[in-house]
Amino acid sequence: MGITAMYSQLSPNLSNTQIMTQPRIGFACKFSEITPKGLLESVAELNTRSTTGAWLNRQSQHIAEERLCDIMKHNIESVKQLVAKVGSLEPHLRMVRLSSDLLPVYTEPSWSYFWRQPDIRAYCEKHFAQVGVLARSLNVRLSFHPGQFCVLASDTGDVVERSILEFEYHADMTRWMGYGQKFQDFKINVHISGRKGPQGIRDVYGRLSPEARNCLTLENEEYTHGLDDCLSLHDLVPTVLDIHHHWIREGEYIDASSDRVKAVIDSWRGVRPTLHYSVSREDVLVGHCANTLPDHPALLVSGHKKQKLRAHSDYYWNNAVNEWAATFSKDFDIMCESKAKNLASFKFATEHCQRYLP
Repeated sequence: MGITAMYSQLSPNLSNTQIMTQPRIGFACKFSEITPKGLLESVAELNTRSTTGAWLNRQSQHIAEERLCDIMKHNIESVKQLVAKVGSLEPHLRMVRLSSDLLPVYTEPSWSYFWRQPDIRAYCEKHFAQVGVLARSLNVRLSFHPGQFCVLASDTGDVVERSILEFEYHADMTRWMGYGQKFQDFKINVHISGRKGPQGIRDVYGRLSPEARNCLTLENEEYTHGLDDCLSLHDLVPTVLDIHHHWIREGEYIDASSDRVKAVIDSWRGVRPTLHYSVSREDVLVGHCANTLPDHPALLVSGHKKQKLRAHSDYYWNNAVNEWAATFSKDFDIMCESKAKNLASFKFATEHCQRYLP
């Protein structure tokens, strides 16, 4: 069934709350498959295209605008197809993070005029609304994760202003999809990152739109602002626990029943929380037993660097780490952050999470 035909059979009135009750294991941004030659490859019609301000600035205005229009139409259609694909999976696999590159150069001063044009804005509003209807009708949980340059807690004023624009760009797309209407009906996740730390988030929080505030989540980092920094903002923002970041920073396989994890759950105020899961690359831990938990202090003593250990693997190769991560699926939706995308998340869900799912 085509996407257009599907809309006639969908109900736009499915509660966002219903989206959150089914446990899920998801993947980020790209849908991949294995080619006949055994190579990992993104599926073109399910994935986005992009461009840069530098390329656009070298073109005539007509060519540049035509390119942006083509990318806009392709990307929104690819999101519809991706949501439909994810919505056809088993219920516990209906979760996906959308790419931040859907509308290129949206926040660049020299190109923001393009996205404010009435016909372009009307197209976005109409078609993103269809994405939201589709996701809610198929019970697919969606999210965004703005990139590393979205630093709301920066101590540099210009960086803060640009970061607010970047976050509100994601909030615009979220709003058009029909989300952001209540606390955590959609997740837009960032790191604290900036030198002002948690106080920087408090300082900027009131400047965000209501939809942005409803969707904001904070993820613990591997070097600077850890789990306790995020939890110090529990009165404003829920915490996304990244268990790999926590292991890198504190050397701990945090227990799913610990008080700190309970505090993370409480920060979501009754909404099912999301957790991020990745594992160190197998080619960094060469020869390590796949059935043994890597010993963080011993790895550092032997010369491994945190910067190398933090990099995400293609697949979830370590069974012991997988079994530990799977214990969180009782209380959390798990966003799998791995290079093999859906192929890795499907395998992890099938081999390690089944006994925790209803």
